[in-house]
Amino acid sequence: MFKGHPKGLWVFLFANMGERFGYYTMLAIFVLFLQAKFGMNATEAGQVYGYFLFGIYFIPLLGGYLADKVLGFNTTILLGILLMIGGYFMLAQPGFGIYMVYGALAIISVGTGFFKGNLQALVGKLYDDANINKYRDAAFSVFYMGINVGAFFAPSAANAMSNWFMGSKGLSYNANIPALANQFVNSGTVENTEAYKELAMSNIVEGGGYQFTDLATYSQDYIEALSASYNWGFGIAAVSITMSLLIYIAFRGTYKHVIGSPKQLKKEAAELEAANKSTVIKLTPQQTRKRLVALGLLFLVNIFFWMAFHQNGFTLTIFARDYTVTEVGRITYILFDLKALLPIIAAIIGLVLVLGKSNTSFLKMIGGGLIVAGITVAYYSISSFSDIMPISPMLFQHFNPIFIVFVTPIIIAIFTYLNKKGKEPSSPRKIGIGLLIAGVSFMVMVYVAYGMGVAGEFKSGALADAMRVTPYWLVATYFMLTISELFYSPIGISFVSKVAPPSLSGLMQGGWLGSTAIGNLLAGLIGPFWDKWEMWQFFLLLVSMLVISSIFVFSIIKILETATEE
Repeated sequence: MFKGHPKGLWVFLFANMGERFGYYTMLAIFVLFLQAKFGMNATEAGQVYGYFLFGIYFIPLLGGYLADKVLGFNTTILLGILLMIGGYFMLAQPGFGIYMVYGALAIISVGTGFFKGNLQALVGKLYDDANINKYRDAAFSVFYMGINVGAFFAPSAANAMSNWFMGSKGLSYNANIPALANQFVNSGTVENTEAYKELAMSNIVEGGGYQFTDLATYSQDYIEALSASYNWGFGIAAVSITMSLLIYIAFRGTYKHVIGSPKQLKKEAAELEAANKSTVIKLTPQQTRKRLVALGLLFLVNIFFWMAFHQNGFTLTIFARDYTVTEVGRITYILFDLKALLPIIAAIIGLVLVLGKSNTSFLKMIGGGLIVAGITVAYYSISSFSDIMPISPMLFQHFNPIFIVFVTPIIIAIFTYLNKKGKEPSSPRKIGIGLLIAGVSFMVMVYVAYGMGVAGEFKSGALADAMRVTPYWLVATYFMLTISELFYSPIGISFVSKVAPPSLSGLMQGGWLGSTAIGNLLAGLIGPFWDKWEMWQFFLLLVSMLVISSIFVFSIIKILETATEE
């Protein structure tokens, strides 16, 4: 899985990991920030969420054009990183109004658009050498796994920062309070004032220094403290992306052969071709058109996958906050606490090293040490838990990336086994299967939402704790979505890198992200359906779109599979 790859892959992986850590730290708290700071409802927050994600993934079209035709990859990527750092530092400043927030989001969108697609294009260019082209699919899977290492830690970082800052103000987080606090500030009352006051008093940290005077003051203080805690989370993102910049610059020597100006890259591609070491070929107009048609059809399907998938930062986060239990037992809490979860993961890795038949005695000894250390640290961490522990909705965001990190090697091993047997599905077939699995994952949410009966009528913060559902429904949904993502996303990126005409590699990666942008926009714009429909109907809409998309892919499978035939 890790053998045979050029060193540049690891530099791109870690540079992208830092950027994605910052991005997902921000995304884990984004909708919560909008609703806490500005009192937005789901529809309003969903529109901002959708437009922001649209910019994040659509501007790579411009970034790809600039890299292919004007600035070259290196300059475009560096400019993107600097813009992202500036945008996140703007978000980190407390007290700014909504228009300053919009400005920061625009800067981040442009910066990400210059960075993301072009870095993916460079990964593909590393494998234009015929000697290592066979590792291309595996490279994108490894690259994708690295992205999600950063994404895994992001929600916990955001949660830890939020809890620290709230605690410094003598307050603690409760999912029910932000909506009630905004309602009280705006109207001077809530439906049940006494219940709100009791809830407020229970979330003041004993000995933390906060002095309760009245509900109006408390509500304003709570909103300001919670909003500022999210600002600190955005600051984490800025620092993380600064680290990406340092990594990218420091190890330039490992990838400098693929980052030149468009003129330089064209010359080097000609030299590789002359030396018979390049997989890049000259295409006739008919061949170019055939490839562009195949990519265009894939881009159309891509819209619907991400429209559904990116409910993770929108409606699934709202479901976690409003309809999932806010407290769990100590065993379940292990899944939400990195101090316990990471040692257990280390012990599992150690067990794999010990049981591996081909592993050396040294590796088995390391494995044994990981088992002992992991179990010991996990035991002491779990011992510190109370019987009932609180969980935050943002923590659900770390399940998808951790599943990706640990399931990716399994998926690659399965594909490798099938390849040896001559039965590995083509990339387009994997994409179709991924869409179908995504549809099945949302059927879980259809089931649980339908079982809640009239749950669609509940308003934010109004659901009685006794009526909330177990977090395992969301965990199961995220697990199956992860499987679908591994069949779909890295394979799709790799497919684009193989099929894209050589002179349009950056632009076509931008096209993949541009279609993702449209899906992201729709992910937010379907917010009114969440407010107006019952939840099971909303999730059934996602299931229908994904299944129809899967059927469409299999109906055009020959067009996709023969796109690179000469």
